[in-house]
Amino acid sequence: MPVAEDLRAPARERTLNPVTDGFGSSARAHEHRLLSAARPALPVLNWLGMFAKPLMKVPGLGWITADPLTARAVLNDPNHFTLLSEGGVGHLWAQILGPWVYELFDGPGHYDLRTRSRELFTEKTSAAFVEHAWHDRLEDARRTFEAGEPLDLADLSRILVGQMVVSLLGLPAGTSSSESTDDAYREIFRTGEELASTALGTTADTVLPPHKIARAREIVERLTGHIDLAFATASGDTIIGRCRELGLTLQETKGLSTLLMVAGTETAASAMARTAALLYDTGEQHRLIEHPEFMEGAVREALRVTSPAPIIGRSVLADLSIGGRELKAGERIVVLTWTANNLAGEYRVDRAYIPQNRQLWFGAGRHLCLGGPLARAELASIVGLLLGDGRPFRVVSRRYGRRVLIPAYESLVVQKV
Repeated sequence: MPVAEDLRAPARERTLNPVTDGFGSSARAHEHRLLSAARPALPVLNWLGMFAKPLMKVPGLGWITADPLTARAVLNDPNHFTLLSEGGVGHLWAQILGPWVYELFDGPGHYDLRTRSRELFTEKTSAAFVEHAWHDRLEDARRTFEAGEPLDLADLSRILVGQMVVSLLGLPAGTSSSESTDDAYREIFRTGEELASTALGTTADTVLPPHKIARAREIVERLTGHIDLAFATASGDTIIGRCRELGLTLQETKGLSTLLMVAGTETAASAMARTAALLYDTGEQHRLIEHPEFMEGAVREALRVTSPAPIIGRSVLADLSIGGRELKAGERIVVLTWTANNLAGEYRVDRAYIPQNRQLWFGAGRHLCLGGPLARAELASIVGLLLGDGRPFRVVSRRYGRRVLIPAYESLVVQKV
């Protein structure tokens, strides 16, 4: 028996190929199927990333990298890379929100905007946002879940994300009954999902056709039109009020609110259900129950392994040499964040901090995700819902989301053991 134990330990710690290894692992198999169902090209990109040491050029796509250090070098170099040219998310949103994006996303005004908005989501304010928006709904879910009722966590995640958007942006939602309110939150989530879906099919092209631009602008107006009247008096409990208090303009506030809808809807809901699946599939829920002090690591590991935004695109601004390759102005590079983050191995709640990855699942540099602290607070609350009573749970059934922008579970039903 001691020999068998010794043989297992090194295998657990070795660096895994996140694409081809571990299909005997339930967690890795489900994550692979999830990615394939969402966007069939993702597993292919992830596989190609294994040969990008550290960079590789792919015809029709551009350069790709799955090396964490190279990825960070790219994302931390605004002199040679931009998200405003074709291939970058800024180019995508400038077509929808207007040319001011070029000034504030990556231009001279970006540093000033980031400086003034960095206090929007701190660890303290994010915990307060989650408590304010979710307390009652989470308590309802906790009572029925701990009583032994099955819970579709994927559906609950969509409800909670919709509720967070309503709370932060001060949007109206139905209140006649809990069921109708949940439906209203689901609709808000679907609206954000529709807005984000404008990026579908843009792996190699970020030029949007006129009909997509028109539809996206309609959605933006529906979601942010109320801000014009609310801006002067909105409570500091909302993003609108906090933006005003921090000195942001009305235009900046509407832009940030729109991006919150895009960056904080599907990615958040995806991470919540996938975290539950990881805790169950790996058996790490038992380790976390025994060692609740690993909560911070459990959340960090969930974000690393799921990396809900699996790719990040940039355009090359000026010729440079990086990773032994010569990149030319006008070319494109795609950072394969999912692959880069999963090179460290499978999900473990006690895994030590990985310096080379840091928070790569949130990006890096001047475009590090502003809502990172909020995402961590949201995930911690979901883990607390699942394991707060010290009892494990099981996954009763699951269904993968198909042809969606962000890989996610369509349904993940969990139940206390």
